[in-house]
Amino acid sequence: MIDREFIMAWILAIVILVLGATALAYARAPGWAWVAGGVIAGLALPAFGLLGPVGAIIGWFLFVPVALVLNVTSLRRTLVSDRVLAIYRKIAPSISQTEREALEAGTVWWEGDLFAGNPDWNRLLAYPAPTLSAEERTFLDGPVEELCAMLDDWNISHVLHDLPPQAWQFIRENGFLGMIIPKRYGGLGFSALGHSEVVLKLSSRCNAAAVTVMVPNSLGPAELLLHYGTDTQKDHYLPRLARGEEIPCFALTGPEAGSDAGSMPDLGVVCLGSFEGRDDVLGMRVNWEKRYITLGPVATLLGLAFKLRDPDHLLGDEEELGITLALIPTDTPGVSIGRRHFPLNAAFQNGPNWGKDVFIPLEQVIGGREGIGQGWRMLMESLAAGRSISLPAQSVAAAKLCARTTGAYSRVRTQFGVSIGRFEGVEEALARIGGATYLMDAARVMTAGAVDLGEKPSVPSAIVKYHLTEGMRSVVDDAMDVHGGKGICLGPNNYLGRAYQLVPVAITVEGANILTRCLIIFGQGAIRCHPYVLAEIEAANDADAARGSSAFDAALWGHARFMIANVARTLVLGITGGLPVKAPRGPETKRYYEQMTRFSAALALLADASMLVLGGELKRREKLSGRLGDVLSQLYLSSAALKRFEDQGCNPDDLPLLDLALYGAFFKIQVALNGVLANFPGRVLPRLLRLLVFPKGLTLTAASDVMGHEVARLLLEPSPARDRLTIGIYLPAGEDEVVGKLEAALTAVINAEKIRDRLRAQNETRALAAGGWADIAAQARAHGALAEVELATLERAAQLTSEVIAVDDFPQDFGLQASSPA
Repeated sequence: MIDREFIMAWILAIVILVLGATALAYARAPGWAWVAGGVIAGLALPAFGLLGPVGAIIGWFLFVPVALVLNVTSLRRTLVSDRVLAIYRKIAPSISQTEREALEAGTVWWEGDLFAGNPDWNRLLAYPAPTLSAEERTFLDGPVEELCAMLDDWNISHVLHDLPPQAWQFIRENGFLGMIIPKRYGGLGFSALGHSEVVLKLSSRCNAAAVTVMVPNSLGPAELLLHYGTDTQKDHYLPRLARGEEIPCFALTGPEAGSDAGSMPDLGVVCLGSFEGRDDVLGMRVNWEKRYITLGPVATLLGLAFKLRDPDHLLGDEEELGITLALIPTDTPGVSIGRRHFPLNAAFQNGPNWGKDVFIPLEQVIGGREGIGQGWRMLMESLAAGRSISLPAQSVAAAKLCARTTGAYSRVRTQFGVSIGRFEGVEEALARIGGATYLMDAARVMTAGAVDLGEKPSVPSAIVKYHLTEGMRSVVDDAMDVHGGKGICLGPNNYLGRAYQLVPVAITVEGANILTRCLIIFGQGAIRCHPYVLAEIEAANDADAARGSSAFDAALWGHARFMIANVARTLVLGITGGLPVKAPRGPETKRYYEQMTRFSAALALLADASMLVLGGELKRREKLSGRLGDVLSQLYLSSAALKRFEDQGCNPDDLPLLDLALYGAFFKIQVALNGVLANFPGRVLPRLLRLLVFPKGLTLTAASDVMGHEVARLLLEPSPARDRLTIGIYLPAGEDEVVGKLEAALTAVINAEKIRDRLRAQNETRALAAGGWADIAAQARAHGALAEVELATLERAAQLTSEVIAVDDFPQDFGLQASSPA
């Protein structure tokens, strides 16, 4: 029979062990913390003395050998670590060369803290707030505004199917194609944030212009030359690119190699050939077929990715040299530029190209001979930065435009005698638009700021590419729903239809979103951001056995400390709701920092559990890894929102936007964590993990109706908060264009509402306040109830309202003469 002393001994042992693990969880010096935790755990064993002297002796005999093995390095490595290493080498996921290069590309930034389970919030807030230079502001207020003013998106998209010649000339002459090129080569030398702001403003006006500008400044010849080109290549090409004398494109995707770019069949063979009148030139004969190449139909300089072989060993013993990048003028013999693609009515230049036995000298390999076989690494490192800027800026531009116009339209448009923005269903859509826009813009700015700090944020770039383009899809859908027929009838007066049409383009390019979510964000993040996994993999693959053993031992036991810490941290924070977390700022954001630390610990725990249980199989469990990626992503986006709030001085007027954004993000995290646990393999372990992650159950709720009401209110009337939310988009001056007219209509309607409300407040004039603005004006004029200036205000509101809610119509034969594929 178990006596009371036995039970008390076990309880005491467990309590001391939990205290030790908790101390370990919150210690930031893992070396001494591990020793301290081990000692505390060891002190639990004398509790067995309550069972008598024999029990104490047995306890110490069990403890001493274990402590000796774990604390003496040579014994630990021989008896434990090396044996685990042998097993690890058998079960660890295989990593291809292209996967390895992708993993090694870029740097680990703030996402590393989020993955570690105990983020240092003071470190995040200490990063300088990203700012524009005076030169960048001047460019935005000058040439960018001028370019926007000369662009007619309807004419470009449905008549010209291209930018007008004067726009092309203006783009070339004003350096738009050389924003990322340093001034010493004739470029503008803009920061990542400056580049992002230019793309954002152009995108809010004309997608074709934005794409034309952003592609030469993203992944392409200029970016690759800057980082990997030889001095000769830089001196020749970069000034020409900066001046717009060369129009660049980059050809990676082909008919058989899309997301799996490593499987491209395009092939170059090292050989001797003739080039520009010279014989026996050492070079390559290349054959390729590419498609979806933006600017391809008008490019003069083609960046090309292909696999290079050296069957005659002209360069050395290796035959398969790997993916290589080269620069090829499009007038080179054998190069063919195909006809244009027509991606969802988009007017930007995009099309296929191919090459048949195109001979180029080795000097045209980016980086020269040293660049041979380095193409995939170059692409992955460049994409880590480039993907952080263009598509996020485009997505945020659409969100900001939707937020500003949908709020104004909801106030101007009336049904049943009430502005539609006052209906709760519309209010709900407006709230989603506002919260998403705030979160998206915060992530855009913070990620561009990371690039300007010298980071190449490969995981954050995947996060913002996926979540900001998906956020754009959601925001545009809500905006279209609110606008109804106004949104679906294309024409010069439709400011939303083109954004709606082109959402799938952004979803697809630079890594299709399904792939990005399911394979890249967590798949890359789990290895790159985890403090020990990459070190374990590298140690397991080290050809030097002794060095690999030593490195694996250090990583293994560091990983063990890490797991124990996160078990304790997850449980403690789950029970307390994150209360032990020391928040860096005031009470309005304290709970957010606490909850995010709790979720960070849970992510670290579940990531380790998933890798431990599934091993290499996790690569194929895309639903599971997608949900874990969602947790990491929402933590990153929420971090950005908090930093934005802090960087902008914690303005209380912006707090409704922050509250709504974070409540939504946290609820998504809870759903994702619950999805991981519900689909985790096994029966016992998922239940144990659920007790750790959700010890009190699923306690979080989505944002309340009151929160949504406050955000919708911000969009329905002019205010500094509305201006901050939508800053950076192009707003036409005057009332000649529909967006400018809508802004004027908003002001006019608000002024008219004050007059109507005054009429309603008086019994003798209440009947005059029925109907639309024109009706009210007519009735008030007939009864002499208002002054002439007030009547003019009502009539102006009636006129502007009528004009902004109008939709376009066309002749019966409209579009019948449009060209069709041959």
